[in-house]
Amino acid sequence: MNRSMHSNIKGIFYALAFLVALSSAEAQQNLLKSGPMLGPVTLRTATLWAQTSKEAKVEFRYRLKDSKDNFSTTESIMTNHSNAFIATAIASLLTPGKRYEYQLVINEEVVKTAYPTTFTAQTLWAYRMDAPDFTFATGSCLYINETEFDRPGKSYGGEYEILSNMYKSKPDFMVWLGDNTYLREGDYDSKAGIYHRYTHTRSVPELQPFLGSVAQYATWDDHDYGPNDSDWTYPLKNYTLEAFKNFWPNEAYGAGHTEAVTSSFVWNDCQFFMLDDRWYRTVETDNGTILGEQQKYWLKEALLNSKATFKFVCVGGQFLSNAAIFENFANFKEERQEIIDYIDDKNIKGVVFLTGDRHHTEITKLVTAKGNTIYDATVSAITSTTYDHSAEKNTLRVPGSMISERNYGVFNVSGSKEKRALNAKFFNTVGKQLYEYNFTF
Repeated sequence: MNRSMHSNIKGIFYALAFLVALSSAEAQQNLLKSGPMLGPVTLRTATLWAQTSKEAKVEFRYRLKDSKDNFSTTESIMTNHSNAFIATAIASLLTPGKRYEYQLVINEEVVKTAYPTTFTAQTLWAYRMDAPDFTFATGSCLYINETEFDRPGKSYGGEYEILSNMYKSKPDFMVWLGDNTYLREGDYDSKAGIYHRYTHTRSVPELQPFLGSVAQYATWDDHDYGPNDSDWTYPLKNYTLEAFKNFWPNEAYGAGHTEAVTSSFVWNDCQFFMLDDRWYRTVETDNGTILGEQQKYWLKEALLNSKATFKFVCVGGQFLSNAAIFENFANFKEERQEIIDYIDDKNIKGVVFLTGDRHHTEITKLVTAKGNTIYDATVSAITSTTYDHSAEKNTLRVPGSMISERNYGVFNVSGSKEKRALNAKFFNTVGKQLYEYNFTF
């Protein structure tokens, strides 16, 4: 064989090898339905999530960012139809405070993303230093259009570019306040419909970079729990709970012997109490309940036990507004007052309710009989339609805080132990700041 023929054969071989490699990479990309997503992050662990379009072997590799060390590998998971081909794995034995890079691997091939997939383990600060500063994003009401199943007329969802700007804001984590997807007719009457809607929402392209590099935490409201304004009687709630657990891998479910999505997590010197406002909600409002006795008992005890500087109580519906309309806690006035009185009687400091649902944003402030200050920051909506509710008779609204366009919030906790401060900024779909507020206690 002459040198020219040998060179040609060698070139063909490399070309074929390149095409095979390209085809394999494209095949793995096509297998990816949504993700990868970063779930809860602790001092020593990070939860990693992905959804494939059909059965596949999934694992994650991770190492210190910019390191030349070999990747550590999570357990391998074979996705299957029973839970919509979802894989959840744990990156463990992390070094606190260190930044990591990670890769999603499907069928032994690394899936390339157009954005960096990284996370930072929480800092081991207790007994060593002041708690580090941090930021978190929050919001509610993520409606993704699907014409075939949407109601006729003007699209209810839109301006998905807000998700790209949430990503650009680079928070340490995101707290989803409910209505994180919108079950609709054709969805909430079957398990297949429920999983279709969760999958459809999670797959929107604009959401992927935000999911891939920002730790995600969530609670629900009526639209990701069941039909509009649904309560404890919704017969398929075990299916929606199963779907919620699959799509939102919170660190734990069922805090304090509760049955559904109630949980809590800590970030630096702050604690987040994730409440369930649907599982126990009664039809009757007189002498009725939103939280149920067991969850309410847990919340009181957990708040009393917490040593956190700021205690964020995250729940789908407005808590503090005294306008008894729609699904506000003010409709269940005895329960609302019971919780307020408990916080006041026990002198629990630094309580901020984070709420959604209302398709507007506003800050509500109550100074109690003992002089304790309680806040409610309602943040809504991300992509759903919004409304101007300035005429509502919420006498506790902070003047000027009403926002009636699509928006999200970014909260910043900063300062030394003696001067810890809480600030919130709210941004519209194109990332323009709409309002800023400094909390005082």
